[in-house]
Amino acid sequence: MNTTIVIFANSVKHGRHCVAGKVVNSHQWIRPVSDMEGAELSDQQCLYENPHGKFKVKPLQKIEMNLSRSAPLISQPENHLISDQVWQQRYRIEENEVSNYLDTPESLWGAGNRVSYAQIESRAIDIGQSLYLIQASDLHLSKSDGRRRATFIYAGINYDLPVTDPNFEKHLVEPDNQQILCISLGEKYDPAGGNNYSCYKIVATIL
Repeated sequence: MNTTIVIFANSVKHGRHCVAGKVVNSHQWIRPVSDMEGAELSDQQCLYENPHGKFKVKPLQKIEMNLSRSAPLISQPENHLISDQVWQQRYRIEENEVSNYLDTPESLWGAGNRVSYAQIESRAIDIGQSLYLIQASDLHLSKSDGRRRATFIYAGINYDLPVTDPNFEKHLVEPDNQQILCISLGEKYDPAGGNNYSCYKIVATIL
């Protein structure tokens, strides 16, 4: 199935790429993945082609890609398995068009920086979508001991989340007044290495 999406994230994940965007017409979220378990993409897999050559995808570009099948996870229902066809660029949207794609959830999966995976598994918390494009306020970026973080307010709730946007340093030096963020719910993870899994909230892109 060939689908054209507006790219809203190409963030760093395990040294590879987590790409996500919205279908141009329906505004449905798509997260292209490399296997049924939601694995990230390699450098080669997230290249697009245009008449000038092959390049790495960037936010706001319209990219036509071939998706072989839906590959939803309970915590990431938007996942779709990519085929081996090279992506094609179909121009881009302008910055003033980004607001047309905004989501307006009541919160970012509640307060705090994570969601209990046990609660997701038991359906106590239903993850209808694991990606949001939101208008934040009072955005502040910081870097300490190599850790990149964003604090901001959304729907009256204060959030303090890690940032995986590869352009973080640029935003740190030249703050953007738009304060539009792509927020992703990550894969299940236990930093202690046990079985107390959570899905952590991540700022994938600062637009």
